[in-house]
Amino acid sequence: MKLLFVHQNLPGQYLHLIRHFGGDPRHQVVFLTQRHDIQWPGIRIVVYRPHRSVTPGGHHYLRDTEAGVLNAQAVARAALDLRASGFVPDLMIGHNGWGEIWYLKDVFPSTPLLGYFEFFYKRHGADVGFDPTVPTPFDDGPRVRTKNLGNLLALDTVDAGQCPTAWQKSLYPSRYHDLLHVIHEGIDTARVKPSPSAQLQLANGSVLTATDPVVTYVARNLEPYRGFPTFMRCLPDALARHPKAQAVIVGGDEVSYGPRLPSGHTFRQALLAELGTSLDRSRVHFLGKVPYPTFLTILQISTVHVYLTQPFVLSWSLLEAMAAECVVVASDTAPVREVIRDGDNGLLVDFFSSAAVSERIGAVLRDRASYTELGRRARQTVCSGFDLNTICLPRHLALIAQLTGIDVSSAQRSPQQGVA
Repeated sequence: MKLLFVHQNLPGQYLHLIRHFGGDPRHQVVFLTQRHDIQWPGIRIVVYRPHRSVTPGGHHYLRDTEAGVLNAQAVARAALDLRASGFVPDLMIGHNGWGEIWYLKDVFPSTPLLGYFEFFYKRHGADVGFDPTVPTPFDDGPRVRTKNLGNLLALDTVDAGQCPTAWQKSLYPSRYHDLLHVIHEGIDTARVKPSPSAQLQLANGSVLTATDPVVTYVARNLEPYRGFPTFMRCLPDALARHPKAQAVIVGGDEVSYGPRLPSGHTFRQALLAELGTSLDRSRVHFLGKVPYPTFLTILQISTVHVYLTQPFVLSWSLLEAMAAECVVVASDTAPVREVIRDGDNGLLVDFFSSAAVSERIGAVLRDRASYTELGRRARQTVCSGFDLNTICLPRHLALIAQLTGIDVSSAQRSPQQGVA
């Protein structure tokens, strides 16, 4: 089979699929991306670049749409070059979010297109308006509605769509639900699992193990959308009540979602300044962004893992923490409730309540043995609903077979590729 993948940040959501297909010489895989710093066994990488940036001074409703059009044009040009070279894919797969897939059917009209649909923006019922401290002017409604132009264009273009969770699919208009299939990328539970012997060496030379009282928090970036302020504000009380506890925090200082602070300022700096001497800095360890094996070790030594999110895209890290049998304290928000049941496989708290987070952390630290079963059931939840090899990859391959008429279920897996 000939496959054409598109994602500006290879591999994106397609890590497991390109491992699957790239490791089998029967398949020819081309990946269009903006990354020029990566190679992948069995994959031909073609780098594209939009020919210009977004027009300065354009209407702010349309910035994302114009950026998407520029990406789509560049991808279409690269696809035209592929077609001229004789490459005609049996299937095209790509993320809708940055416009890249919008014009692919104009190049290969007979090739089925499978799009990834991550989030349909709403004025009510999701992230916009969730935080009562953030003003929501009338302008937010038209702006958010316009932001869905790319979603709607892609829904009219693809032959099928993929959503990673049922809640994310539910955000899309019901008229498109028959087009959208709920298939998560999958968690490799053979790799992501508990390890009683795990050890993490900190920058100060000390070593944390699975027997130490460790509070963990992980996000791509330390920002309000992922509840970083609430988590930080819970730490003075949580650490004061448990003098041996350590907090390990993973995440960068950029902003992935939502508004930014003034130039040069980060939410980490702002929260540390706010908390001042109330926080025992010697027991709070900021690790920044870490390699994937280090990330797994952090989960494996965790006594209690905190995951907070506004009603937005569910993070892989939550499911990975559950697969590692972490006792998870998580926000009582819609995307989280799809996978965590309070008191059964995790503990739910008010997203905004640092006191509630501290209380739940404290309960686990005081009597971790009483919460061990929650961690076990958390792993069972992932194994039974999100396991890569028994559930998610087979579902993905079945959908691909449905779209192409080609059975791809027997393809060989390639050796594991390192993950940053």
